[in-house]
Amino acid sequence: EVQLVESGGGLVQAGGSLRLSCAASGFTSDDYAIGWFRQAPGKEREGVSCISGSDGSTYYADSVKGRFTFSRDNAKNTVYLQMNSLKPEDTAVYYCAADTAVRDLARQGSYNYWGQGTQVTVSS
Repeated sequence: EVQLVESGGGLVQAGGSLRLSCAASGFTSDDYAIGWFRQAPGKEREGVSCISGSDGSTYYADSVKGRFTFSRDNAKNTVYLQMNSLKPEDTAVYYCAADTAVRDLARQGSYNYWGQGTQVTVSS
């Protein structure tokens, strides 16, 4: 059974930093795509940053490029999202998602496995 467990959310002032973690278990190999999505109140869930399991290619939403950094530690089956220069518009519930054979990294429908979500709140 695949499980994704997120941690690291919280409340931070604008300009601050947070690091999210997602521990994955249940995959039989490392060739799965994994990434982060977020959903703000009243908005659709959107892809933030994801990495392919096949070729290591990465996706970053334009809104986070230069501020967020995605990393993956295969030895620990854990991925991280380092979020710097946070803005109030980054406030959302952040979800970790993963699956094999993902073609469109940024599309939430590409993923069958989701974590429970962690709240990130950025105050102005």
